[in-house]
Amino acid sequence: MDKKIQIIAIVGAIIFSVLVLTSPSDPIPLPKPISNSQNDFVVILAEKLDKPRAIAVYENRIFVTEKDGLIRVVQDGNLLESPLAAFRPANVFDGGLLGIALHPNFPNNHFLYVFLTYEEDGELWNKIIRITESENKLQDAETILDKIPGSSFTNGGFIKFGPDEKLYVGTGTISDASHLPQDLNSLSGKILRLNDDGTIPDDNPFSDSPVYSLGHRNPQGMTWDDKGNLYVSEFGPEKNDEINMIKAGKNYGWPEQECSGDVNFEDAVLCYDPSIEPGGILFYTGDKLDFEFPFIMASMRSANLYQVDFEEGLSSQKSILSGIGRVRDVVEGDDGSLYVITSNTDGKGFPDRTDDKLLRILK
Repeated sequence: MDKKIQIIAIVGAIIFSVLVLTSPSDPIPLPKPISNSQNDFVVILAEKLDKPRAIAVYENRIFVTEKDGLIRVVQDGNLLESPLAAFRPANVFDGGLLGIALHPNFPNNHFLYVFLTYEEDGELWNKIIRITESENKLQDAETILDKIPGSSFTNGGFIKFGPDEKLYVGTGTISDASHLPQDLNSLSGKILRLNDDGTIPDDNPFSDSPVYSLGHRNPQGMTWDDKGNLYVSEFGPEKNDEINMIKAGKNYGWPEQECSGDVNFEDAVLCYDPSIEPGGILFYTGDKLDFEFPFIMASMRSANLYQVDFEEGLSSQKSILSGIGRVRDVVEGDDGSLYVITSNTDGKGFPDRTDDKLLRILK
């Protein structure tokens, strides 16, 4: 009887191998986007984006960073052929042209800010560049903060202006063995707070330092609620992804603590074990979309866009959109709609011929 079972198993394995080897070389197709309402309310604005990392929206324009160095523009629902700018970042797995943010007075000064990984003399670094654009073309570029320690895998790189009109920057650790996130003299593993020209605000928690909080591993997104509280999403090492509420001058533990447990560090608001790879997050303030909970979170590993109540916890988490693969970033438009980018070409997903995509959730 055992020999018969073994023979059947071997024959089955051979048949499976033949099917795999003779099947088309195209990757596994992703299911069509689904939502909790109707498919008509999810619109694809752009396709064939190359490793997109972050998005920023102003009126009829969406600015998209691509990891390999381009800033793409989608205007009036059309992906423009020419990029706004082209940089030469370091060719590392999880570095490159990462975060993007628009100045609060963008309509008048046309300032965009990007986070860039580069290599110099064999070492990896990150810097913040302020770009002046005109009619979707680069007019000027100025580095306003440099020599942020870089990494092949954990650069952080998310940037956003807060309600105080200061620029907040999430930086990663150079390696999981590094203790630089606990070093106040290093820019590694920190949330930084800057003036719009890169200088240090007078009211930062540490004198003459851009450091706002420390002890971070790999920040991926940030948002502020209606009370002005700052929340940051972070990757853990295969597990213990965190959502943290950031307080000025506080220490969030990495690498000494993951999620919670040590009275010397701040506990995470949410902890994910196993990992879901949280990406961009936002506190929804519009009235166009009817969400039960105000926090919206992109997730790469679990391939969903979620709504969640950080106070209520994991039990409140519900899917808004799935079926599009890895979800990297989400932002709110001026009219209350949501804009989302996928991350299927980043080396961890299963892209189809049209990936990656920029989508708009209308209702």
